[in-house]
Amino acid sequence: MSDQILTSPKMEKYLNIIDNMYRLGWDERNGGNISVLVDEEEIEEYLEGGRHYLRDIPLPLVADPILRDRVFFFTGTGKYFRNTKADPKNNVGVIRISEDGKVAHLLWGFEDGGKFTSEIYAHLMCHAQRLKIDPHHHVVMHCHPTNLLIMSHLVPNDDKEFTLNLWRAMTEDIIVFPEGVGVLPWMLCGNNEIGVATAEKMKKVRCVIWGLHGIYGAGSDLDEAFGLIETAEKAAQLYLGYSSRKEINTITNDNLREIIKGFHLEDVVRWEFLDE
Repeated sequence: MSDQILTSPKMEKYLNIIDNMYRLGWDERNGGNISVLVDEEEIEEYLEGGRHYLRDIPLPLVADPILRDRVFFFTGTGKYFRNTKADPKNNVGVIRISEDGKVAHLLWGFEDGGKFTSEIYAHLMCHAQRLKIDPHHHVVMHCHPTNLLIMSHLVPNDDKEFTLNLWRAMTEDIIVFPEGVGVLPWMLCGNNEIGVATAEKMKKVRCVIWGLHGIYGAGSDLDEAFGLIETAEKAAQLYLGYSSRKEINTITNDNLREIIKGFHLEDVVRWEFLDE
């Protein structure tokens, strides 16, 4: 197996983000997973044109036509983020979705016989949904940020209430995710049902809270998806820091409207969240 792919800027960025997420405490043990849609020109020189398949891995769902014959980086099932940068060949894989959407052709990685994350349902469904909305979409990222998890124990599973608590924590939050966040109640993970529910939320948002579990973030690149989760997690930390005390100052709905106007977010903000 040629390891030339490890010299590609996209793979280097991917491994660094994975390592940083572990360092931040977002991906304990084998918790969390990241998939990246990779453009052909980004991998062809590193993977012999991207058409040499090592083996086929059956998919547990039929991938949407928009994903077929597309290449992805995927973290592996049961793999620890803390080991990934030091041993990428066993912990991540590069796959191409087959033309019938039923198989993942393995191009590189998963050298120990492993396969993609058990959350493949949510990843592929969210990639398909976001691509239909945003042709620049490339990344789906799942992790377990501490403060957002705590917040999901304390705030109702309601998109508007959860979003407003995050927006009001810090001035720039509404700029980073003007569409707000989606929230799901506790659901069993690793199956079709939670994948469908997450993708449905991603028709309107790029950030979905899995109640009592973690978060899904999507973006055009690794920095955008990481920054989205990073900002939501910082907002949750701030919220938890003051929510049990008497609040003297707050960001009001009028303040939020002023930010929307000042940063020209009128066409992307969820206005219904500001209804009194």
